[in-house]
This record gives sequence, structure tokens and C-alpha cells, in this order.
Amino acid sequence: MHVPIVHAPTFLTLLGGGSVTSGELAIARKIAPILVALDGGAEIALQHGITPEAVIGDFDSLSDAAAAILGPASLHQIDEQDTTDFEKALARVDAPLMLGVGLTGLRRDHELAAYHALLRFADKRCILLAQSDVIALCPPQLILDLPADTRVSLFPLTPVIAHGTGLRWPLDALALAPGMRIGTSNAASGGAVEITVDAPGLLVILPVDKLDALIAGFEASHGVWTRAI
Repeated sequence: MHVPIVHAPTFLTLLGGGSVTSGELAIARKIAPILVALDGGAEIALQHGITPEAVIGDFDSLSDAAAAILGPASLHQIDEQDTTDFEKALARVDAPLMLGVGLTGLRRDHELAAYHALLRFADKRCILLAQSDVIALCPPQLILDLPADTRVSLFPLTPVIAHGTGLRWPLDALALAPGMRIGTSNAASGGAVEITVDAPGLLVILPVDKLDALIAGFEASHGVWTRAI
């Protein structure tokens, strides 16, 4: 366990050094104005005129110029190489919900590592903004209010048993596992979609314009996972 570097009473944005647009950053900061940068994400923040609450990482991507602008009080260097900068931040930031921006897009290995981090820190509620999608680890129960035909993709990172109603193809104690059976490209029937899962490990992927619905689903969900790894 780590003492939190940042404790936010409201939603918080985590900014990585991956692909991020001005629009994504604006959406995230409107919902979650407190921003923590992950290593080189601080460079992106400064380019957009944003001063991060804190910068967390091993600082292999943070320039001396950016570090000088930010000052030592906001810099939290963690030198170990066993975890990614995203994992370092998730372990040391506390907030009711986090929005992750700049954690997908540029490099597929970094994007896969981001999904791994969501699983490893399943006790932290974090939604990734990823260009056309929003992606999160499903809590034990998730209820979403979605229009008919909204794309609802479910992808297992580990073997799980999923139940789902309000979907075009309902899930009835369906065993999902990577390399065996997945649940991508399902769709909402219209109205309430309810998904329950027996263990952490199921990614929920929705169109980016359904971010508000996903946040509302998390706020209404009372179940939380303990850390998976």
C-alpha cells in the first residue's frame, strides 16, 4: 500500500503521453478538472496551458525544461521499473473516479499495458478515453441507460462468468475468456442494460459519446473489486 500523493474528493484526470486530442482533454477536464500527469504527459499538459496537480513516473520521458517549469514540489519520481507510469499513478492517487487520457493510440504495447493496469488495480474506478471509444473494467454490477443499437462490446482479460440483459444477444451465465469466447460488437436493445460479472477482468467498450452513461453507471454501482493482483 502507498500513501496517496493526490487525494481528490471529485473526479480526476490522468494524462499519459500517448495519443490525445484537444477535444478529448477538454471533455475530460470538464468532468474531472483536477489533472495528474504521468511522466511525459506533463509535456502535453504544458502544451495545452495546463499545470498538473502532480507528475508521477520514472521520468524517462520528462524533459529538464518541463521539470524546471513545474518545479520540484509537483514532481514525484518513482525509479522502479517493475510497473508502468500508469500503474505508479493508480497506486498513489485516490479519487472516486478517474478519466484516463493519452493512454492509448500511439503504441499498441503501451495500450495493452493500460488494460493490464486497469485489471491490476481493479479497485480503482478508471475510464479510458480512446479516440472513438470509452473503455473501463466492469464492476461487479453495471447498469447503463443506452439507446437501441448502441454498440456494447465486452472483452475478457481473464476468464469470467458474465450475465447481461437489455442486449441484442443476452448473456446467460456465459463463460468468457481470452482465446476462447469474447463478447464484442453486441448492442443495446434500448433502455436499461445490466451486466454482472463474477470476477474482475471484463472490459466494457462503448462509443465515446456514451461517456456520460458509463459514468452514471459507475456512480450507481455499489459493488467494488479488491485489487486483482
